[in-house]
Amino acid sequence: MAEEEAEGIEVVLTVGELDPVVVALREFLHQANAIQVQAVVDMGDDQAPVLVSCGRLEPIEVVYPPEDPEGEEERVVHLPHATPLNAAPPEGLEQVPPLPPFEISVLEGTVTGPLGGVEAAARAVTRLSEILPGRSVAVGFWPTDDVELPLGIAARAGEGVVLTIGEEQFQLPE
Repeated sequence: MAEEEAEGIEVVLTVGELDPVVVALREFLHQANAIQVQAVVDMGDDQAPVLVSCGRLEPIEVVYPPEDPEGEEERVVHLPHATPLNAAPPEGLEQVPPLPPFEISVLEGTVTGPLGGVEAAARAVTRLSEILPGRSVAVGFWPTDDVELPLGIAARAGEGVVLTIGEEQFQLPE
């Protein structure tokens, strides 16, 4: 058994300066009716980004880069989903109505769903990316007719929106 498996994942009640990001992701998850949201958080010019993941009925996961640039071991912590944090929810997040699973075709590169559904989700992810610090990237995931392949929508403030289905990526037309 590997040493990190023997130790388990560290459970924390705060992630310090990332608490506002966690609050924003939790709020987004519920307002946008997503199944998961992630942020690659820009920590500044001299630091590697941090990955924060928030899913429904799951702990928040924060993956810190190795402290030693030569090292390969990331630090992973879990925060219970409903843990109260000392940060206010951001204002201005977009709401997305509950949507049925999108119908997807990876081969054809198509996504079919309710009129305006993808656009509403894309606006919500774009708004979240504008709330996150620096050049952070926000990615929201919504269910599809293939439970193994959720629809991912990624955005960075000031840049175009990218849709992902599995390993395939598609630029959302503006």
